[in-house]
Amino acid sequence: MIFIGWEQACGNKACIATVIRNCARYNNIAILEDGYGINIRPLSTFAMETYRDDECLNFMPKVYDDNKYDSSDKVTIAKIHKAITVIQFKLEGQLIKKHPEYHLDNRLLLDKMNLEEGYVVLDGKQYELNDTNFPTLNPKDAYQLSDEEEEVVERLCESFKHSQRLNEHIEFIYQKGELYTIFNSNLLFHACMPMDEKGNFQTVEFLGNKVSGRKYFDLVNETIRKVYVNKEEQDEDLLDIMWFLWISPVSPFFGKDKMATFESYFINDKETHKEEKNPYYHFSNQEEICDKILKEFGLEGKEAHIVNGHVPVKAKNGESPLHANGKLLVIDGGFAKSYQVATGNAGYILSYNSNGLLLSQNKPFESVEKAIKEEKDIISEIVVKKTGIVRKTVGDTDIGKRLKQEIQDLSELLQFYESGKLKQVN
Repeated sequence: MIFIGWEQACGNKACIATVIRNCARYNNIAILEDGYGINIRPLSTFAMETYRDDECLNFMPKVYDDNKYDSSDKVTIAKIHKAITVIQFKLEGQLIKKHPEYHLDNRLLLDKMNLEEGYVVLDGKQYELNDTNFPTLNPKDAYQLSDEEEEVVERLCESFKHSQRLNEHIEFIYQKGELYTIFNSNLLFHACMPMDEKGNFQTVEFLGNKVSGRKYFDLVNETIRKVYVNKEEQDEDLLDIMWFLWISPVSPFFGKDKMATFESYFINDKETHKEEKNPYYHFSNQEEICDKILKEFGLEGKEAHIVNGHVPVKAKNGESPLHANGKLLVIDGGFAKSYQVATGNAGYILSYNSNGLLLSQNKPFESVEKAIKEEKDIISEIVVKKTGIVRKTVGDTDIGKRLKQEIQDLSELLQFYESGKLKQVN
């Protein structure tokens, strides 16, 4: 969701719809309204009118903690949830049809629905729909927004773009963030290095360039920054590529064959909900593949590691956050409550000190209020401890190396002054 925030602030409509849908799904509309000053009223009014006779049972929000600061009832949220979901699928369909180079035609599903007979055709097979009430769907063009939807989207887009707090937060991300970072012989990135079935870096056509490996990462990183720097110019193709990075199977941010959002809402058959992972997730269990990735980024040796996120570790099923004989550490344990049922924990914390790497697993607690009242902290237990033979000093770290270089530069400058080659200016 942090990544998609880049797209929000730049004004990508499909991404804005995605953010609102996720907030409605998890009963977090108050974050948008109170936290960022996003005006949801136009959407709420539209949803209550359009779906007034629809119970929207499939869209009831998932509530893990009662939100005493949000007075919205669940029925209202459900109607908002359905309204923005339909809008999202329409906006995504428009982008897919506009950009055939994205190769995402398999995500065009609204026009594959037969609402009279109650089924949708998916991969050549018919599946029963659990919902056939789509009053804004145009039979002649399933991806055309109604006039009312168009107005709602435009007002939401302006609200996102002009949110002062959102822009401040996105500015911070751009100042501090990167697609990947290298720190103290550790390579950190979120989702995956796209790979093919043979374990080679997948060649991706991105903005007219065929790239793979680190070159692909660097081009994506450069493009993301270009989008934000030039956001006032509203280059639509660049804005669209941000949505592509959110959802594409070849994106380093995603790493699955599809995002089965449509299927999870409208098809009960859970087989259709499965999202196959990129081969990276298989090959990254092999030490030689991790060494190959590390070498691609200029890292080698026993001290080099990959630090990865994106796919929660199901610790309760015996899954380990440590892969490839210790070369790769997964730090996504499912901090969000929606994941904790599947993972059995509340996320991981990776710390690094002079002794080595420590990976701690957080134990979930029932509620924040109870934890505060009983003065209970999050309980963590160390699950991975990697220590070196020789304890590291500051001089062994990247910061230490930079300090040494600065000392050397200052020493050379002092020598120039003492030699008389440079004159001191008062």
